[in-house]
Amino acid sequence: MTRFIRPEHLPAWHQLHELAQQGQAPLRELLEDKQRHAKLQFNAAGLSLDASHQRVDADVMQALHGLAQESGVMAHAQAMFRGEAINSTEQRAVLHVALRGSEQAEPPWGQEISTAVSTELNRYCSFAEQLRGGDCKGFGAERITDVVNLGIGGSDLGPRMATEALSHLDAVWTQPLVRLHYVSNVDAWSLATTLAPLQASRTLFVVQSKSFTTQETMTLFASARRWLLDAGCPQADLHLHLAAVTAKPALAQSQGISSERCFRVWDWVGGRYSVWSAIGLPLTVAIGREAYLQMLQGAHAMDKHFLQAPAADNMPLTLALLGVWNRNFLGASTHHVAPYHSALGKLVAFLQQQDMESNGKRVHTDGSDCKVATAPVLWGGLGNDGQHAYFQLIHQGSQTVPVDFIGVRHGHAGLPLAAEHQRVVLLHMQAQAKALALGRPPEETLAALLAEGLSLSEAKRLTPHRSFPGNIPSSTLWMDSLTPYNLGALIALYEHKVFCQAAIWGINAFDQWGVELGKAMALEIESRAG
Repeated sequence: MTRFIRPEHLPAWHQLHELAQQGQAPLRELLEDKQRHAKLQFNAAGLSLDASHQRVDADVMQALHGLAQESGVMAHAQAMFRGEAINSTEQRAVLHVALRGSEQAEPPWGQEISTAVSTELNRYCSFAEQLRGGDCKGFGAERITDVVNLGIGGSDLGPRMATEALSHLDAVWTQPLVRLHYVSNVDAWSLATTLAPLQASRTLFVVQSKSFTTQETMTLFASARRWLLDAGCPQADLHLHLAAVTAKPALAQSQGISSERCFRVWDWVGGRYSVWSAIGLPLTVAIGREAYLQMLQGAHAMDKHFLQAPAADNMPLTLALLGVWNRNFLGASTHHVAPYHSALGKLVAFLQQQDMESNGKRVHTDGSDCKVATAPVLWGGLGNDGQHAYFQLIHQGSQTVPVDFIGVRHGHAGLPLAAEHQRVVLLHMQAQAKALALGRPPEETLAALLAEGLSLSEAKRLTPHRSFPGNIPSSTLWMDSLTPYNLGALIALYEHKVFCQAAIWGINAFDQWGVELGKAMALEIESRAG
């Protein structure tokens, strides 16, 4: 790996600063180049990225690629894939990529890890298929029909998001033998409302906690056990209604979970990267083994692209560099993600953890204070809904908010007019990207108001209110359809984007001491109260 140099000391950083100070042509002018779309189009693993609406020109892109090279981004990536302890504060490897598999006879992380991953993958996929097939019975020999996932953070966000995103699959529609439910909030109301319509004799709980000591999850687990017992489940049959995913199987087994239903997650799998591990068990129950494996394949395809594609064609690297340009040189303190498909309603919450828990840091890997801005505040939601709410701020607010639009060309809804619905959805997405880029200057606004029949004085009065500055950067990510493969590629794309940005900023993307402090404080307050 290359020796760490503070980012602001790199020649490319200074070059980018100078380019930002000089200013680039506005997007209105840049988009007049008929070749621009082709120059800023990227394809990988079933996804395409249109970056033509970003405020970059050839000089900026060249300097950004220089920054990536000087930062040693790909050297850091190779170190991650080799299993080096790049999580420096915890002295851990970061090998969620190993969970997606390798085509190499000798994978970079070693055969021992690959064998362990394959063994565990087969274990939890087999258990998921038993549940889906009706082979798992509760007390009274009734078939399990409902699975409730108890977990928080990465033990909830990834599986929950993907379960909702892939709820349209034939395997879900045609085999509704098992319903999935997710509870993460320790507020009793969350668990109570989930359990109210369920039958204890037909319900199984998946308890997800790497340490098996997470206070929120253990509190939910205690309530779930009590609910089962109060509903008539004999103490000796509790194990029929419990499964666990943890790095501490002995601890889980000591609390009544059978060894056959304890599934392993390793310390080199961070919570926000864990949907590829046994943490994905509830997702596998929801969509089936085959679909889950396709999702892993999509992520693996993005891994290969990331490692092998030249910098000029590398989609994760490009997305990361555009984010660095917007954050550090255009001064954008927030970043908006707008999916235009209702099934991706939980994607932004998932990406918030992915991005802000990873790169929300203020010190470099050597412990020195960062003098450059790191992760922006990531926010957003479904684009069609946002257009009638907070898009006002993006269009006419006092700060620049870059946007990632995410579009799906073909939907799966079974309505007679589904194609028309999809046409309108994508029409609005493309219109928003165009409107943000081009805006509407005062002279055009005045002409438009006069064309509406307003008097000159009234048109002049309203012109400042109905003009739009434009020049707001955006990227558009496309997939043909929302398949498990494409969703896997999309998640891996954002994972690698975050990784690249961390490498450029010189921060550790894989610890989360800010999360740990709150946990410690809660235990301290509890101990004093006791």
